[in-house]
Amino acid sequence: MTRPSAVAALVFLLACAVPAIGQQENGFDSAKAGLIDRISKNHVKLIRAVEAQSGDTKFYADEVESFTDIHKVVATGNVTVRQPDSQISADRAEFNTETRLGTFYNATGFASIAERVSHDAMGGQEPDVYFYGRKIEKIGAKKYRISHGGFTTCLQPTPRWQITSGTVILNLDHYAFLANALVRAKGVPVFYLPVLFYPINKENRATGILMPTYGTSTLRGFSLSNAFFWAINRSQDATFMHDWFSARGQGVGGEYRYVSSPGSSGYLRLYSLNEHESTTVASDGSVASLPARKSYEIRSNLNQSLGHGWSARGRVDYFSDITAQQTYNTNIYDASRTSRSFGGSVNGQVKGFTINAAYDRAEYFSGPTDTTLTGGTPRVQFSRGDRPLFGTPVYFTMSGEYASLARESRSGDTITDRGLTRFDFQPTLRLPFTKWQFLTVANTLTWRATYWTRSQDPTTSQILDQSIVRRYFDVQSRITGPVVNRVWNTPNNGYAEKWKHTIEPYASIQHVTSVDNFNEVVQLDGGDYILGGTTRVDYGVTNRVLAKRRGGVGAGSAREILSVDIGQTYYTDSRAGQYDYNYSTSFSGQTRSNFSPILVRVRTSPADQINGSMQLYYDTKQAAIQSVTASGQVALKEWLSLTGGYSERRSVDALGTVARNNAVEATTALRSPGNRVGGTFAFSYDIERTTMLTSRIVGYYNAQCCGFAVEYQTWNYPAANAAFPIKQDHRFNFSFTLAGLGTFSNFFGALGGLGGGQR
Repeated sequence: MTRPSAVAALVFLLACAVPAIGQQENGFDSAKAGLIDRISKNHVKLIRAVEAQSGDTKFYADEVESFTDIHKVVATGNVTVRQPDSQISADRAEFNTETRLGTFYNATGFASIAERVSHDAMGGQEPDVYFYGRKIEKIGAKKYRISHGGFTTCLQPTPRWQITSGTVILNLDHYAFLANALVRAKGVPVFYLPVLFYPINKENRATGILMPTYGTSTLRGFSLSNAFFWAINRSQDATFMHDWFSARGQGVGGEYRYVSSPGSSGYLRLYSLNEHESTTVASDGSVASLPARKSYEIRSNLNQSLGHGWSARGRVDYFSDITAQQTYNTNIYDASRTSRSFGGSVNGQVKGFTINAAYDRAEYFSGPTDTTLTGGTPRVQFSRGDRPLFGTPVYFTMSGEYASLARESRSGDTITDRGLTRFDFQPTLRLPFTKWQFLTVANTLTWRATYWTRSQDPTTSQILDQSIVRRYFDVQSRITGPVVNRVWNTPNNGYAEKWKHTIEPYASIQHVTSVDNFNEVVQLDGGDYILGGTTRVDYGVTNRVLAKRRGGVGAGSAREILSVDIGQTYYTDSRAGQYDYNYSTSFSGQTRSNFSPILVRVRTSPADQINGSMQLYYDTKQAAIQSVTASGQVALKEWLSLTGGYSERRSVDALGTVARNNAVEATTALRSPGNRVGGTFAFSYDIERTTMLTSRIVGYYNAQCCGFAVEYQTWNYPAANAAFPIKQDHRFNFSFTLAGLGTFSNFFGALGGLGGGQR
């Protein structure tokens, strides 16, 4: 009877204990256990397969002790504490049921982050947070302190990456702050950071340190680029950068971007480069000495709506040292750029007049220090649109300009100033004829008066502080047509169901009355190169081919798939062709001719994924091509794209010597579905000199929550230019990427970027 009595007593005790444990004064809302021992009024011990709940917190453990007077719960053995947004498993835990805070020993856990607005990082769904440590302290509602542990946002059976540290402050939905952080990929240490600020944010943009970029270069040595991204608010952000070059020095910079409203946005980039004296060994074994120098670069562009139809624009593209600019940049546009500029403008309307006030300065380099300065400082233009004149078919318009024109040439210590102030006024009468659809005629009569504060000696071209005035009439008539069309129906054609070919001949005649003081005008821009007493005739034909496509994008609508324009100009004065801004071959010292080069323009776009263009100048006098440029792009679905371009320019000096410049460039980009694996190959080749100017290979791999990118580039500098201390530079860059942690390109465009941070 003793054993049955003991069992019955235990069953009776459990039946009585469970309801008692369910009371708030015992620390839990409900509890279940193999054995419940009430040690005292405020001390209850639950043993074996314990399940207890207090508010939104659930406890699972081998043993749980509750101290209701101090709201403390101590759990040991296979402990799991689960809350709505997190779960922690540990060997032992101490928890406060009132504050919902506690300490966990030899623990692991994971937490859910509020749903993000974008899942495009690394090309896949961003995971939640997994963390572990010898001790994990919950010190806030969503804040943890981890000792001797780490975390990852890659929740897989074997996380592809993790960050370990002696101390981690993990603030869910905000950030993780680590001291002495070590990033491991597949368990292998990748790099060490003394401090790491890792964003954990439900938004697409979050404040934090970006992943560094590593590189090597013949000129710069080993390089390390770091950046910190600051998400100021939804409309503003900033990136602060630091570059360290083992062979040359270091640079610091920053970028600020904002979008305040539709039509109001901008960015500002500042960078300072401090190089120390060093030597470098070129690929041929020669040793070059590089001096110490300091340089900086500023780039900015802004558009600001001022209200009431007014807006402001500003831009800066300025560098202090063209040699540093061309030596360090990785893309051929920046590396070959020979100008720096800045300016701004304000424009709007006042009582039917359009007003534009601008200030701009540009410097063009012909050597490391030799420059030519141009610009309007300031330039104010006004115009009034067409208005019928006294109810007749004649329209009246007028425009004018005040400009303080800067023009300064610097060669060594010699400075030549050709700047002046100019006033210009142009009233115009326009008589259009548009009654026939196949033929249009536009007739204009303009009277132009221009005043300059300075002039030049027609014999010596010396600048004189004497004003000058020029007046002339400009009569023009432009005829388009007769336009000829032909349409074909092709119901069985797989590409288009209907085709249309349009031929549009055109011609214009312009006569400018005599200008007696042409050689006295200080010629600074297009308005100063008006050669009076001249008649010019422009003529040509435009061919257009349109197709009404079947299926796909734009089905049922006409698409222009080919356009070919051929034109030429005849001048009664052979000098006029040397000053014609309609042809890029003008102002190049070409011989005088009554005929301009034949200009051919071709554009084609048979599909959204295919387009191309070409522009060619053919000199009939020399029976040779003066200039040709061509470019094209082909995209095969989403996995392959090809772009390429070709340029050639031919010039003949007074002695008949022919000089050629021709080059070809191309880029191929490949990427797998989902952008998991991809890369690009690009090159620029100088055909005339049989020299590869630059070549670049970029490859990347993206897993669900990590990846990497590598880049190799070669660059050949002009051998005859003493400004470049080496003939060739070899560059290698590497960047490791983590989900939720953005990457960036430094100011010189490493890894194919244009500079600036990205998150």
